[in-house]
Amino acid sequence: MERFGIGKFTVLLGLLLATNLFGAISSSDSTATMHTNNWAVLVCTSRFWFNYRHMANTLSLYRTVKRLGIPDERIILMLADDMACNARNKFPAQVFNNENHWLNLYGDNVEVDYRGYEVTVENFLRVLTGRHETAVPRSKRLLSDEGSHILLYMTGHGGDEFLKFQDSEELQSHDLADAVKQMKEKRRFKELLIMVDTCQAATLFSQLHSPGVLAVGSSLKGENSYSHHLDSDVGVSVVDRFTFYTLAFFERLNMYDNASLSSLFNSYNPHLLLSTAYYRPDLYQRRLEEVPVTNFFGSVMETLHTDSAYRALSGKHSKMGKIKMPSDQSEEDMLRILESSDFKHQIVDLNVKDQQVTCPFTRTWSNIHDKIQKVKDVDGLVNYGLVLLIPLLAVSSWLSS
Repeated sequence: MERFGIGKFTVLLGLLLATNLFGAISSSDSTATMHTNNWAVLVCTSRFWFNYRHMANTLSLYRTVKRLGIPDERIILMLADDMACNARNKFPAQVFNNENHWLNLYGDNVEVDYRGYEVTVENFLRVLTGRHETAVPRSKRLLSDEGSHILLYMTGHGGDEFLKFQDSEELQSHDLADAVKQMKEKRRFKELLIMVDTCQAATLFSQLHSPGVLAVGSSLKGENSYSHHLDSDVGVSVVDRFTFYTLAFFERLNMYDNASLSSLFNSYNPHLLLSTAYYRPDLYQRRLEEVPVTNFFGSVMETLHTDSAYRALSGKHSKMGKIKMPSDQSEEDMLRILESSDFKHQIVDLNVKDQQVTCPFTRTWSNIHDKIQKVKDVDGLVNYGLVLLIPLLAVSSWLSS
């Protein structure tokens, strides 16, 4: 019996060590995953005209992330109401976030993925977790992966650990936490930034436990989130304070700036917000000072590093030299790149020009061919054709006479 107990203990200890080792390997693999793409999920949860500012908040963030480089195909836009077509709107088909009306947020390039009564807690959770009906098109799905950074922005009316949808249902803090946990387990993101502009926004983050998640809200528990100013022409408030000052920060930036998340969070002044902006960094592995805001709000630009400039094609009479390949790419990869680009045709042209042409007729025809190749429009080609016809007509007339 004693021998059996020792053997059982040894087996259990081995299983425990193997489980920890596998977990450590999985964790390191997840950490080592490259950041390859950015996505944005922007949600306005409020209906009715007096909530005009919530739609303006969302459209403002939509404009910002597009300006910083995230394309429409990687943005999920959810608007619970269409203020642009509301009968009370003095400016039909237009939405503004400032009383000066200098920027129409609802222009021709707005692609709304979920509109009106499609904006529900169920559809929102399906977007995050990827649990869609088969009939849902790809354009309405969050097709992120383990290399994705996702910005989740939500605005509307909220309270202690809930956010209202359509004034008829609520998203609870544990619902959000469960959805994020599923996303992490299904490797739907590398890092996730949750930004919420609502009353008591910080309470929505209390149940989050998934690593790689950073959350920021407009107010603490017991605090309200206030509008910024009223537009007398529209008749209602057109933007919330937290979103207004977030936009003020981003309007100074472009997609090439390296402003950090820390600088964004430090820009929130409680005296201007009339509330206390809160961020929760304990689940996030990196220092905020080292993370550019464009890691979530901008594009991911892939670059190909080379050892030198394009010396092979520089200069009028330069010879074709040896092509230097990056050390991290194989010869097969470079050949595949050359096969799919115009670079191959440029090499062929240079080789043809370098050949010694001795026949006068061949040299003349080669010059004519080069000029035709340089023609950029049809009219020029016709002119060259007419010039070539003149000697032919002269020769034919001389022969006929």
